Amino acid sequence: MNAPAGAVTRPVAALTGGTGFLGRAIAQALTEAGWQVRLLVRSAPLHPQLEHLPLDLVLGELADRVALARLVSGADIVIHAAGLVKARNTAAFLAVNRDGARRVAEAAAVAPGAPGFLLISSLVAREPGLSDYAASKRAGEEAVMEVLGSRPWTVLRPPAIYGPWDREGLAMLRLASGRFAPAIAAPEPRIAMIHVRDAAAAVRAVSKGELRQQTWEISDARTDGYGWRELLGRIGSALGRQPRPVPLPDVALRMAGAVSDGLAALRGEAAIFGRGKAREILHRNWSIDPGRQIPSSIWQPGIDLDAGLRETVDWWREISRHAA
Repeated sequence: MNAPAGAVTRPVAALTGGTGFLGRAIAQALTEAGWQVRLLVRSAPLHPQLEHLPLDLVLGELADRVALARLVSGADIVIHAAGLVKARNTAAFLAVNRDGARRVAEAAAVAPGAPGFLLISSLVAREPGLSDYAASKRAGEEAVMEVLGSRPWTVLRPPAIYGPWDREGLAMLRLASGRFAPAIAAPEPRIAMIHVRDAAAAVRAVSKGELRQQTWEISDARTDGYGWRELLGRIGSALGRQPRPVPLPDVALRMAGAVSDGLAALRGEAAIFGRGKAREILHRNWSIDPGRQIPSSIWQPGIDLDAGLRETVDWWREISRHAA
């Protein structure tokens, strides 16, 4: 249907992964900025963050090339945010994080209107040897670059994302909620952080500009990251307590990851924490690379860690009350 004469046509953003933790925030941010968001979904989204948004839904999944063609047709930008953060094996990670990214890029490459392409990757893609997840995220980046060639694309690598509605991230809150908390031995890892709304705002800012063949890393204002004990202390403060750090040798965390992997295999499940995740946690430098830091003229973070953690803790307490 043609738009009425004089009607303002909103730019169209084709979004995968829009029902996930970060994806929901991206859908909200883009809608508020005047975009028409077209969402790839397996079924109608029922999440409270999405139910009131004026979304265009395309039923399908990353393996459905027909659905992907419908998703990207006529879009001004394609934002690929879908991905697995836990999987039972390497092949399962690659099937989604590499092959899914490739199929979305292939659809975008032949789409009418030649949309730009924004890939939401992860800071762990910088170290693909650490885990199957990290390797699959790097492979996804490489697949997109290979498919799109000289066409406009940008990769965003967020670090650890936190905020309300992040159920996978509750483990860190629980770690700091008792009298004692495990503390990784010196030298401590440096861990960059970003609130989910800031990450979504970065996606929105990049989407409205000219995409360039560039990989950018984003975080809050502390681009050098936080030490492990500092992070536990700040979470503890948001919880109204200060857990006592208990030194944890690297080998103990690796053993815990192996045990978690073994239990998950026995149950036939995928675990968020395992040997790969232990290696990621023990990596000492998850600060932002100054050479890849997103220019401040494009985007700057607005939520500091303490304020973001207080908001997250408030949400956690609210859902805990309802679950009781």
